[in-house]
Amino acid sequence: MSKNIAVGIDIGTYQTRVVAAEGAREGERELPKVVGVGFAESRGLRHGHVLNQADAIKSVKQALSQASKAAGFEIKKAIVSIGGIGLSSVTSSGTVVITRADSEITELDVKKAMETSQQEIPVSLSQNRTILHTIPLSFKVDGRVILGKPEGLKGSKLEVKTLFITCFENHVNDLLETLGEASIEVEDLVAAPLAASLVTLSRQQKMAGVVLANIGSETVSIVVFENNLPISLEIFPIGSNDITNDIALGLRVPLEEAENIKRGTIVGGNYPRKKLEEIIEARLSDIFELIESHLKKLGRSGLLPAGIVLTGGGSAIETVGDLAKTSLRLPSRVAAISFGDNIRGQIRDASWSVAYGLCVIGLENGDEETMSGLKLVKRTRKGLMNFLRQFLP
Repeated sequence: MSKNIAVGIDIGTYQTRVVAAEGAREGERELPKVVGVGFAESRGLRHGHVLNQADAIKSVKQALSQASKAAGFEIKKAIVSIGGIGLSSVTSSGTVVITRADSEITELDVKKAMETSQQEIPVSLSQNRTILHTIPLSFKVDGRVILGKPEGLKGSKLEVKTLFITCFENHVNDLLETLGEASIEVEDLVAAPLAASLVTLSRQQKMAGVVLANIGSETVSIVVFENNLPISLEIFPIGSNDITNDIALGLRVPLEEAENIKRGTIVGGNYPRKKLEEIIEARLSDIFELIESHLKKLGRSGLLPAGIVLTGGGSAIETVGDLAKTSLRLPSRVAAISFGDNIRGQIRDASWSVAYGLCVIGLENGDEETMSGLKLVKRTRKGLMNFLRQFLP
């Protein structure tokens, strides 16, 4: 593959999606132009975890085959997303004393402060988990908050507040092993909500304060941004499949029919409209109650000016936007993504945002400073990636 080609693989519980994109220069920025997509029903997964590796490998290979055929080349390496209920975040602080005689803060001091903040993570929140991303949220020099990078300033004490995005170690290893068996070299591993945020949220929204909610089939993932930084990430073990199950029970119809009713693909069906709306709204209310509870813990309930942006397969439900607005007392909209013209494949909605966002990361990977200072480190089965400069101010 040429250097200006990037491939993103999103292994969701409902579908495995592959997007291949080519960099197209527009001024000084390289924008992804989709050249091939592929998808397959995901098998062997539960809540984002690989339970049956053989089935998961078949799904990945099927999606890869479609994408390779459409793109006109064999896909051998990709940037991969990781999600599921094993994904979480924790915030921790670390403080170091500046040791230079002239009291100037160096890059080494910043590194030591971040290492100290990692050591301060409670054992209960770090046991059996691996750190995917390390994101510095704020710095203090001698107790005073500073804007920007602290390197070059003078002081006696440096404090950093850091967001760590973590995942169960066995989940990471199982995913990497599955892709290895599918003959894919994993260039980088990225938390799915962060990948989606790159193509669904604007810088203005991230600065003002926004929550991105991805309603998947078995999980709902949220990431909260403020001042252009992710301040929290959480996964809830509930999804649009629960709505399908509720419809099947409430209307006494087969699961396949319930899924079509939920998606609105059955026209003229003889179903009580009011009862159907009540069933859907009841489960969506459960989802938004979980999001509201999390925002209260952060002290951001009703206080995010850019509101909530909805993505994922569940965002296609007709009433989801209005219900989110009412439940959370926030502006609400369903994410709209432009995938460019002449797409060789079928990308129709925001459920492709994760795979497409991975391509954005891949095409920016060669630059030292891109997209809010994004810098990626290669990740293999033996070494884990750190987003050390992903969201620096």
